[in-house]
Amino acid sequence: MIPRLKLAALPTPIEFLPRLGAYLGGLRILIKRDDLTGVAFGGNKTRKLELVLAEAQSVGAHTLITVGAVQSNHCRQVAALAARMGLKCKLVLYGEIPSRASGNLFLDRLFGAEIFWTSKDARNETLNEVFGEAWARGERPYLIPLGASNPLGAAAYALAFDELLQQIQSERVDWIVVASSSGGTQAGLVLGAHRRHFHGRILGISIDEPERELKEVVAFLAREASDRLGKAMTIHPEDVFVNADYLGGGYGVMGEAEREAITLFAQLEGVLLDPVYTGRAAAGLIDLARKGFFHRGETILFWHTGGTPALFADKYQNQLLSE
Repeated sequence: MIPRLKLAALPTPIEFLPRLGAYLGGLRILIKRDDLTGVAFGGNKTRKLELVLAEAQSVGAHTLITVGAVQSNHCRQVAALAARMGLKCKLVLYGEIPSRASGNLFLDRLFGAEIFWTSKDARNETLNEVFGEAWARGERPYLIPLGASNPLGAAAYALAFDELLQQIQSERVDWIVVASSSGGTQAGLVLGAHRRHFHGRILGISIDEPERELKEVVAFLAREASDRLGKAMTIHPEDVFVNADYLGGGYGVMGEAEREAITLFAQLEGVLLDPVYTGRAAAGLIDLARKGFFHRGETILFWHTGGTPALFADKYQNQLLSE
């Protein structure tokens, strides 16, 4: 048993998307709503932080420190939970500093997080500096990696997979499609599938990583998480399904494919996606459906990992409303 705090609103619902499925040629599409985990507009990181923050609490942490991009969903959820637990929060953010705090950055500030700006190349160096300074001042810091994608974070999604199986019961799910970047969420789902001998396949749509590198990260985290759950499992990169054909203009760059996916989900199903992760993953699902990758009669479950506050970032609002 892994120590776990009760932070998320679980189980998150599974919904049927009939209009989207009909639009894509008669596919049966479900959605797992981890955008509804309940903390600060929800998202997948809350599940991970239930385990990660239990460990932080056990070592007597007074300050949470983590890293992410300007519109990081992970940082937003860490900041919110730090506020809930009465802890200090320091966020190392990389990317272009916006002229106005909007979207996730607005929420980071609202939750009282202290922001440290850096570049993507220097993010680890800056993170270590911030941690070292906090340690020297006696602030009892606890360091959370990018996306909470460590073995504990991945273990949380192996447990989420058990939740899914309890919900679908006799429902046959052939594919689970999920956004994959730092790898922890997909690693947990892959581990959960192996632990429960799931017949379907977990397809990670890469947001910013080459296929081979992401497969290796996912397999490594899945193996490490299996140790945390008490039974070591052998999972190889070849056991991991990743599609890296939808990297577009790069991380955080919303193109026409993402805009179409966000619009379709909104106007056909009333579901909001985000411009960075779920918008890109949904764009991949839509394109694969059009190419006949999924077969008629199969059921595809889209695992919504959250991130909708980024829709309200100035840069993305302007792009979405430009036409």
